[in-house]
Amino acid sequence: MDALHPQQLAELAGRTMFERDPASQALGMTLDAIKPGYARMSMTVRPDMLNGHGTAHGGYIFMLADSAFAFACNSHNLNTVGAGCTIEYLAPGRAGDVLVAEAVEQALQGKTGVYDVTVSDSEGRKIALFRGKSHRVGGLVAEVIA
Repeated sequence: MDALHPQQLAELAGRTMFERDPASQALGMTLDAIKPGYARMSMTVRPDMLNGHGTAHGGYIFMLADSAFAFACNSHNLNTVGAGCTIEYLAPGRAGDVLVAEAVEQALQGKTGVYDVTVSDSEGRKIALFRGKSHRVGGLVAEVIA
């Protein structure tokens, strides 16, 4: 199918997805690493991301985890969407924290995948655990010219 090495394919899919992902870009997320079945993204918690308790709003933590999940499950260059997910919040994020979401493929069978995402702060403290289920919908993330 594709003549590229799986790592090259993951990097191409990651670049292509990030270029057309205004939501992740608007939140200041960066795609720090990608490989087949894996993605690591980070985001600095801005003051406008705080809730009424003065901590990172769970929706922003969720969005970071969800973005890392999306990049990991599309890293095989096959168009894949989320089919469901859960998140457990473990500790608060604070203004100025650099949150890191690390998504790891746990299973990939046919069109379905399961991914675990750990969100941590810059000190390595776990902030949230996210589990996502993916579904491949057909087509390629990035066209590969042979």
